[in-house]
Amino acid sequence: MFNKLRRELGERRPHLLIPALPLRLGLTPIEQAAELLGGHIRATLGLEEPIDLLGFSIGGVIARTWIQLMGGHQRTRRFISVGSPQQGTLTAQPWPGRVFKGIAGLKWGSGLLERLNGSLDTLHRIECHSFYSAIDLAVLPGWRAVLPIGARTELPVATHPQLLRDPAAIGPLTRELLRP
Repeated sequence: MFNKLRRELGERRPHLLIPALPLRLGLTPIEQAAELLGGHIRATLGLEEPIDLLGFSIGGVIARTWIQLMGGHQRTRRFISVGSPQQGTLTAQPWPGRVFKGIAGLKWGSGLLERLNGSLDTLHRIECHSFYSAIDLAVLPGWRAVLPIGARTELPVATHPQLLRDPAAIGPLTRELLRP
C-alpha cells in the first residue's frame, strides 16, 4: 500500500517504519491496534527519538489514538492524517459494533471519537496536517477525513486507494514528509 510513497521518498527519508497491524477486517478494536502501534514504534525507534507519524485510513485514527490516549504526543513532532475518518464516516454506520469493534470506532459520534475530539490539548502540541479527497467513497462525506486542528489539503483524486497511489497525491505527501 505504501510502496509508491516509499519509492518517491527514496533514501531522503531513511528511517521509515511501516508496521502491519492485524486489523482482522475491522474486528480489532482501535485502542488495541494503537497499543500494537506503540509497541512497534518502541521496538524499532527506541523510547525517545522524536517522530513524524503518517496514518492512512483507519491507520490515521489508530495513530491519533496512540498520540492522544497512550502518550505518543510526548515524542510525536508531526502527525499527517491521510484519508482517515477523524470525524467518523457514514460507511461505518451499518456495521454492528459488538462484532466489528474497530469499525465501530469510526462511526459518527462513537465513544472513541468523542474522547479524541473532547480533549485536543495533546494534539495542539503537534504539527498536524490532514490530506483528504472530497469524493472519497470510504470516508463519507470526504470532508470528515480531517483532524479538528491543523492544515488541511484536499487532494484531486477520485478514490480512497488513490490517496496513496496517484501521483497527484504522492507529490504533496512526499513534500510534506520531506519538510524539515
